[in-house]
Amino acid sequence: MELFNQQVSIFPTTYSEILQRIRHIDPIKYGTTRNYINGDVSHLSPYISRGVISTKFVFSEIINRGYHPDKIEKFIQELAWRDYWQQLWIAKRDDINQDLKHQQFHVSNRSISAVINKGKTGIHAIDTAIKEFYKTGYIHNHLRMYIASIACNVGKSHWKIPAKWMYYHLLDADWASNALSWQWVAGTNANKKYIANQDNINKYCFTNQKKTFLDVSYEELARIEIPEILKETSLIKLKTPLPKQQIIDFKKQAPTLLYNFYNIDPNWKKDILANRILLLEPSIFSKYPIAQKTIDFILALSHENIPNIQVFVGEFHELQNKYHHQKIIFKEHPLNYNYEGIQESRDWMFDVKGYHSSFFSFWKKCKKELVLLIK
Repeated sequence: MELFNQQVSIFPTTYSEILQRIRHIDPIKYGTTRNYINGDVSHLSPYISRGVISTKFVFSEIINRGYHPDKIEKFIQELAWRDYWQQLWIAKRDDINQDLKHQQFHVSNRSISAVINKGKTGIHAIDTAIKEFYKTGYIHNHLRMYIASIACNVGKSHWKIPAKWMYYHLLDADWASNALSWQWVAGTNANKKYIANQDNINKYCFTNQKKTFLDVSYEELARIEIPEILKETSLIKLKTPLPKQQIIDFKKQAPTLLYNFYNIDPNWKKDILANRILLLEPSIFSKYPIAQKTIDFILALSHENIPNIQVFVGEFHELQNKYHHQKIIFKEHPLNYNYEGIQESRDWMFDVKGYHSSFFSFWKKCKKELVLLIK
């Protein structure tokens, strides 16, 4: 189990260290090893999700290092998946909070198995990952899929509560990516469910465990009753520990740049004089709760990289009413529907926009732009 301990990832919060992490990416090795627990993954997801860096920025940095797109297509695709989920959220809005394409069948509860919450499923690879997850705020993507499969397709939980549990603890919490990935596993955003048995877990996690409730064939796993160990469920309470409101030193003559949970970009208009406000809206964090570790992470990212940024804990209209400011600028995001002011586009990798029923229809259009880039 030593390999799991090597995966405990500390996420630095200074911009220079984040850039250093980008420079050390090996996108070719990523493509061949990413599914393994010790794979050469980038650990950039918390910074992309928090808007510190964009998918476009990472893509440009890799291309500028001389990698040919044909050789690193898997890495580029994984970046594109993030933009795809966001485009789907923009198109579908709150519809992504319900079964999107198909109803989840054979649901027995709308909670989460207690042993998943406690990291005591009896599957060594899963339990180790969950315990490290609570410590670090990060979990390997393949293990996210394994946990979702156990929760939804073996434990028969509806996907939404387990998805909110995982989102709560993730430093890279991105509701679109998280919720729609859980729906993909549960079969509500795909044409079939994703199922992994013990042999699959052993292969990618370097374990050799036998005689677990997953140690059966795929055919048997698809039709088994809920294992006894998964039947007890937890009614989890997720609450965001927002910081206390501080007095804002407001300059009336300067524009106001609004940062939030999905935009902590230190390079955004960094050379202009502005009120830089990190807006933390209680209504958003009530709907999509996050843990103390994630709050600490976003505050550190903000204060260490954006000079003179101030935190406003309250709703957008409260900020507006309190300071009566006219020139407010913000970046587009599906959760910013109540903002008023000047909206700026985010840095998308490609010009492909709008709803696409599948990632591959989206990617097909992205690939055309990629071909032009190569030329």
